[in-house]
Amino acid sequence: MNLASQSGEAGCNQLLFANFNQDNTSLAVGTKSGYKFFSLSSVDKLEQIYECTDTEDVCIVERLFSSSLVAIVSLKAPRKLKVCHFKKGTEICNYSYSNTILAVKLNRQRLIVCLEESLYIHNIRDMKVLHTIRETPPNPLGLCALSISNDNCYLAYPGSATIGEVQVFDTVNLRAANMIPAHDSPLAALAFDASGSKLATASEKGTVIRVFSIPEGQKLFEFRRGMKRCVSICSLAFSMEGLFLSASSNTETVHIFKLETLRERPQEEPTTWTGYFGRALMASTSYLPAQMSDMFNQGRAFATVRLPFSGHKNICALAIIQKIPRLLVAAADGYLYMYNLDPQDGGECTLMKQHKLDGTVDSANEILEPAPLDRPLIAQGYSAVVIKGTNSLKMSLNEIFGAAGGIGVEEDMSCLRLDEENEQPPMTLETD
Repeated sequence: MNLASQSGEAGCNQLLFANFNQDNTSLAVGTKSGYKFFSLSSVDKLEQIYECTDTEDVCIVERLFSSSLVAIVSLKAPRKLKVCHFKKGTEICNYSYSNTILAVKLNRQRLIVCLEESLYIHNIRDMKVLHTIRETPPNPLGLCALSISNDNCYLAYPGSATIGEVQVFDTVNLRAANMIPAHDSPLAALAFDASGSKLATASEKGTVIRVFSIPEGQKLFEFRRGMKRCVSICSLAFSMEGLFLSASSNTETVHIFKLETLRERPQEEPTTWTGYFGRALMASTSYLPAQMSDMFNQGRAFATVRLPFSGHKNICALAIIQKIPRLLVAAADGYLYMYNLDPQDGGECTLMKQHKLDGTVDSANEILEPAPLDRPLIAQGYSAVVIKGTNSLKMSLNEIFGAAGGIGVEEDMSCLRLDEENEQPPMTLETD
């Protein structure tokens, strides 16, 4: 969530940037005075991990999972990217580009720098530029998404400035993978799931969310966010196991959709006349025009969140905190909101806590009411998937740069080793 161009609209005029890391275990905040990292291991407290005041006006700060690697862009030098080891306070390298940096994306293999009409793909081992995608359609908001998976390391970005085409690029083999005609209107949001096998999209119209298989581009799900009004989608986010998808906008409502097919949904016999009417109505959709039939078959929200504001830019994440599914919303009003999500019944989510993004304690920050949903997951299948997915994503960087990359760390000591105290930056590259 980059607020550099609209910081005046926010209630927290120091806030310039906020984003969750790749596995939603920490929150990065960029301000006029520097940047901070917060741990997301507890609901009751927003624990500060690190604070840097050496760099002012930080408009982009991206952390690589839970490592010490951080990518930083400042408003004072908006064309320069600095890659640092924040625990040691050392700069690994820096690069300067031909235009303003609009977004930076990281995974364990690649670092992506997005400019308005080009994308740079770096190798995260040595930060060298591997490939440049030039003359992309105008992308003034820096909209792009990078999968965090090593097996499906794809980049998605707009393929058109007038319609909702998505270009999918294979960042390992450095070649175009697919072009997906996702929407009639220009794209507003993109998000991969943790496996890199699904991509969620939304257009500027904001009424329909679609999910496609990657790299095939087959439409898997279609969800209707609303019908009464068009909205600006702020963010899309999958839960780590890929079962839920959240969509936040400039309205007060966040929608959470459940990714289950009709076959997976339990078939219950209707017990009321409205139930029978609904079944008859769905059966009749095969005789309706295609556009109307699609509308009836679109999924509706499994759960919703009512935010205490509207009109503020925000970014959301679905995370497991203290064994309970939570929806997290970091907003331009300077707060992080934490809600409980009931994975069995859905419905309206309960606000549990709100924290100031500057790390100070809010005197009004209390649990609003004892929530019956504040309990560990009881769905064995769901929790088992969560644990399996989370463990696979919390591999140390030592393992990632070794086994997953096909090179043992002992054999290649130039690899970034960001989880040890005696590590050394592999280079200092000045490109000004």
